[in-house]
Amino acid sequence: MTEMDDLDKQLIMAFDGKVVRKDLLHRIKKGTNVPTFVLEFLLARFCASDEQAEIDAGMEAVLATLQDNYVRPDEANAAQSKVATKGKHRFIDKVHVRFVEKEKRHWASLENFNSQRIAIGEKFYRDNDRLLEGGIWAEITVAHNAIDEDNYAFYIEELRPIQLSRFDFKLYAKGRKSFTRDQWLDAIMRSVGLEPAKLSKRVKLHYIARLAPLVESNYNYIELGPRGTGKSYFFSEFSPYATLISGGQATKATLFYNNARRKVGLVGYWDTVAFDEVGGIKVRDPDTIQIMKDFMANGRFSRGAEVIADASLSFVGNIDLSVKQVVNSTEYDLFQPLPSELDLAIMDRFAAYIPGWEMPKNSSEFLTNRYGFITDYLAEAFHYQFKHTNRYEEVSRRIRLGTAVEGRDEKGIKKTVAAFLKILHPDGGATDEEFEEYVAYATECRRRVKEQMNKRKPDDEFARIGLSYFTASGEEIVVFCPESKGAIATQQPARRGLVVEEGESFPAPEITPLHTVSGDAVLPLKPMLDGALAGDEPSHAEPREQHFTILYGDIGHSYETIIGPYLTGAKEVTIEDPYIRLPHQLHNFVRFCEICLKSGTIKAINLMTGYDDKTQLADISAKLDDLKQSLLESDVVLDVKLNPNMHDREIRLDNGWTIKIGRGLDFYQRPASWFEIGAHDLSLRKCLETKVDIFRLA
Repeated sequence: MTEMDDLDKQLIMAFDGKVVRKDLLHRIKKGTNVPTFVLEFLLARFCASDEQAEIDAGMEAVLATLQDNYVRPDEANAAQSKVATKGKHRFIDKVHVRFVEKEKRHWASLENFNSQRIAIGEKFYRDNDRLLEGGIWAEITVAHNAIDEDNYAFYIEELRPIQLSRFDFKLYAKGRKSFTRDQWLDAIMRSVGLEPAKLSKRVKLHYIARLAPLVESNYNYIELGPRGTGKSYFFSEFSPYATLISGGQATKATLFYNNARRKVGLVGYWDTVAFDEVGGIKVRDPDTIQIMKDFMANGRFSRGAEVIADASLSFVGNIDLSVKQVVNSTEYDLFQPLPSELDLAIMDRFAAYIPGWEMPKNSSEFLTNRYGFITDYLAEAFHYQFKHTNRYEEVSRRIRLGTAVEGRDEKGIKKTVAAFLKILHPDGGATDEEFEEYVAYATECRRRVKEQMNKRKPDDEFARIGLSYFTASGEEIVVFCPESKGAIATQQPARRGLVVEEGESFPAPEITPLHTVSGDAVLPLKPMLDGALAGDEPSHAEPREQHFTILYGDIGHSYETIIGPYLTGAKEVTIEDPYIRLPHQLHNFVRFCEICLKSGTIKAINLMTGYDDKTQLADISAKLDDLKQSLLESDVVLDVKLNPNMHDREIRLDNGWTIKIGRGLDFYQRPASWFEIGAHDLSLRKCLETKVDIFRLA
């Protein structure tokens, strides 16, 4: 880092011991699947200093701690061996606890330790209830149980959640008084790892809006935009009080209430529940959506019992359409990626729509190498305000909104402004100029929601889109969304199907051609009908590139759903996976071969796998020979090569597609019982966390 600037010096002076150099994080982040708040927890322990010698020594301690205590997914067996040999060992990992009803006891599991039956004492999950709902990152001492009669090999001896033990909000608010608003805004940007000098004022406000659900209870927003802009970062990396889930977990029992167990779901345990890849949400039970509507409206719902909870809901996902063409189209709107289950009633409950297409792509160009708050410290400040402060009444006293602002508009705008005050003014009120800036931004984000609903609705229910506010001097300001200000199709959408006389209706206007942009190519799209492309057969849709994360505990992912669509037209498949050696891994490979066989075109499967000193090569060879013979009966040739030095995992098809799964084929959790749901149907089996990248080589 170059010499400290004024903001660095101010932060160190006002928050000594609570700030850290952010370039240190970038140096240790690569190669680990550990959230930012966990890494900075370690940095705070060893590197909270401005002395270079102390920082260098601290970095060595952090790296040594990660080397010794963090288990990589492919090192689970070695970690278990270490515990058995030493008697105990301390790990840094995410811990989950589940209650097994038939055994009437709780079992713990570590994400990277590969054991679902780790004994745990009641005091741990009684004091940390989030262990039971989503799990927490912690420092855990796992000990070996040498008693042969017991039905478990390991137990948790000590567990320390990775979060601050004490937080003083008064000192935090007092420290804020040393900064101007713009300095504090820049300090927040640096705290999330970004260099404010590289960002416009408007983009900084977008990032603040992303933080809003972490400080404001029952706050619901949506952000759609291109891939790779960090939409889910604040919920997976930034705060230990937020949880990120995928569409497969969107069930009423998981989210809201499990009637069988009489237990509240995720909304009762987390400040923020974020839905990643919202376009892929699959809701099989319509009750889930109805409960979601009730909860988004007022923070309560009924499932046999009245449940009240504070959690905010965030919906983030990708939009693959040209925004300019969408706003000028009579057929499309900016909610197009959402599944049909998320209807107008859900949309109307969004306080804000953040324009994700204005956010910069993740790049080292925007990263800061200067000082910012230790992530966990800032997360605690936000959590305190989420639980203990209410700025809504303060906003209501100051704000004046125009006549077009209706009930849900008003609530959404006020809650957005309240969140901005909590983040940027924890010590008190904003100036009139600052306050009006927040009101204008909040009004724009709510107008974006209303404009898109107005395009969808054939009547005038949402037609009052001219949202406005009054300045302190009494001037009324009508707020527009920059992407749609001059778009007639959005500002004055045509009303189709309105009956003029009996049997007669207005003719449908001509359809504005719409395009998606892929690289430099512009491809025409057909109008959308009920969520599908008109005239297209869904089963023959051209597969597309995908980059997503399967989260721990997800269901709905099988080899058929991930790999199957890309096998069309392929004759040869090559799979490189160093871990096709244990019985369950060989079973996974058989399942993979079955999917290849179902495609009807595959004629050759090439497997390259690894082995170590403990691998029973003769046993593996015998099983693979059985599989070879079985495939030959279907006119498919299996070729197997062994390489003890390989590590990477990927699947290559001769039609150009490459599929990279971080854990290879072995991304499923071991069932607690072979007689539970998911034991045989992998689409119902819970997964381990892994990244999936599917792309086509030119």
